[in-house]
Amino acid sequence: MQKLILAALIAGLAFFPSWAEEKLPFLKVGVDNYTNVVVTSITDTDIYFTHSKGMGNARLSKLPPELQQRFGYQPAKAVSAERRQAQADLNFRKEVATKTAAPAKANPQVNPDRGGTAAPADIPVAKISAASFLGRTPPKMIVEKWLTAAPNTTGKFVLIDFWATWCGPCRQSIPHLNELQAKFQADLVVIGLSDESEAAVRKMKSPKMEYSVGIDTSATMSNAMQVRGIPHAIILDPAGIVRFEGHPGYLTEKNVAGLLAKYSKP
Repeated sequence: MQKLILAALIAGLAFFPSWAEEKLPFLKVGVDNYTNVVVTSITDTDIYFTHSKGMGNARLSKLPPELQQRFGYQPAKAVSAERRQAQADLNFRKEVATKTAAPAKANPQVNPDRGGTAAPADIPVAKISAASFLGRTPPKMIVEKWLTAAPNTTGKFVLIDFWATWCGPCRQSIPHLNELQAKFQADLVVIGLSDESEAAVRKMKSPKMEYSVGIDTSATMSNAMQVRGIPHAIILDPAGIVRFEGHPGYLTEKNVAGLLAKYSKP
């Protein structure tokens, strides 16, 4: 799953060691101003950096000409990399369609919470970048601060999406998560959980998140679950058991409806 997405990124990756950890006292990208910038990596399309308030990235095409030259921006390479990324996204959607259409293979696993064995994964996922908690109770969700009204999760399914503003695939998933929240609002609570600062999350104006948003700058739950790649989502049933784990792209309306029907309380 993530292998396809990462393949395009790696294919287009062009690190320049001489610029690694280069420091910039000030960086202006459009209307955004960053201070105490440390460049961590550069691809054909983007520059990635830390700054005084967290982490960020910007399109090289948006930088002033002198910085474009400094960081080796080549428009032709950027266009080629963007095309590869678009193809990788298309391949990912095809993979999701194939995996979700195919019946799950029998692969019972021990379920210490309920005793006996758990059913095979209801939504087959090729690979996850985290420890597996399928069929089990996950570590407790810690929210340092809600940036929206705190949701009422009593008696509902809970979808927790680990994400960040600097993560392109995370931002691409937001409109889909908005749709799931609107479609299943009677039974499902969607929560976006980031380990970024409040300022960093509030600064992101688009896409708009139409579900509950919280931050935990210590990444308590994320670390406990050994999340190594985002976006990573889990769905808990009303009893607090994980019924899905993986990239939110697998969560089609049909798949979510199936989970809700199967694991709702009688």
